[in-house]
Amino acid sequence: MNYTITKKLPSAEEMMHSIPLSIKAQRQILKDRLQVNNIIEGKDKRLLIIVGPCSAWPKEAVLEYAKRLASLSKKLENVLKIVMRVYIQKPRTTKGWTGPMNQPNPFITPDIEAGMKYSRDMMIKVINMGLAIADEALFTQNAKGFLELLSWVAIGARSTEDQEHRIFASAIDFAVGMKNPTHGSLSIAVNSVIAAQHPHIAVFDGEEVQTHGNAHAHVVLRGGNYAPNYSIEHLNEIKKYMEEKNIINPSVIIDASHDNCLVKGKKDYSVQPSIIFDVIKKIKDNSDLKNMVKGFMVESFLKSGNQRVEGKSANVIDLNGLSITDPCLGWEETKEMLIKLAGMFK
Repeated sequence: MNYTITKKLPSAEEMMHSIPLSIKAQRQILKDRLQVNNIIEGKDKRLLIIVGPCSAWPKEAVLEYAKRLASLSKKLENVLKIVMRVYIQKPRTTKGWTGPMNQPNPFITPDIEAGMKYSRDMMIKVINMGLAIADEALFTQNAKGFLELLSWVAIGARSTEDQEHRIFASAIDFAVGMKNPTHGSLSIAVNSVIAAQHPHIAVFDGEEVQTHGNAHAHVVLRGGNYAPNYSIEHLNEIKKYMEEKNIINPSVIIDASHDNCLVKGKKDYSVQPSIIFDVIKKIKDNSDLKNMVKGFMVESFLKSGNQRVEGKSANVIDLNGLSITDPCLGWEETKEMLIKLAGMFK
């Protein structure tokens, strides 16, 4: 094989032992998972809002954001179920920084062992503030030390057609959002949900296993092929596909970022709130679509916009909550959006 071993990593069990999850936090996660599952099933009528930084870095800014979100979440919990994005792995179209899990300091050599500890410590600190958290399942072989912390997980647009990720989703016992692929096919998005909802025979950790299927797998619409896909026409199309394929708990989360927030071919993070309010307005009197759309995803951080780290030194980078990957909605705009959204459902 064409690689060099650089170090032996600690096992997931060793890491979990060194950075433990309290019994109280374990109970909170089980409660959060049940609430999210109930929203997907339609038993809980609150909106599911998955909101937070594009990438969870740096830790201090992420924890400050979590502190503010936890306080607001408590005030709005009767109408919104807020889950914070704590994304520790980032897919790249070609190359680039792949998140704090692989490189906790973007300005020095990648160190996965340090990244594992950095990320798990950060996630547990967010959970201990009372928040449910979400992540994207990118490198599934690293999942064991982190999956126990999550209340919702995404299979990304670049992974949703991959059989390994579909089987992985089938083995998860809480809600999984299957994004439509980057080329935008809605039928393929539904196919990924079918795969995730059914059992499979596979190899996990050197053992042959049978997955049980994930009844809470659902579609995430994130736009595709440089165009949005949250219109009434798109929602009716995805509804038709799910009915034809007998999807269990047919549900859609609309990602207000990515290709859904393109304006004249360029991503405009500031339109995320208007996208959400536009969808809610349009489906208000359509009970079928209103019941199908269970919530929204938003990329948000302390400061609006983003910055690039490539080719820059550490001393010129803003470490106070300005994204180093996709641009994000700032905190004040996020707070205003969530309060307004909650007011629409009181």
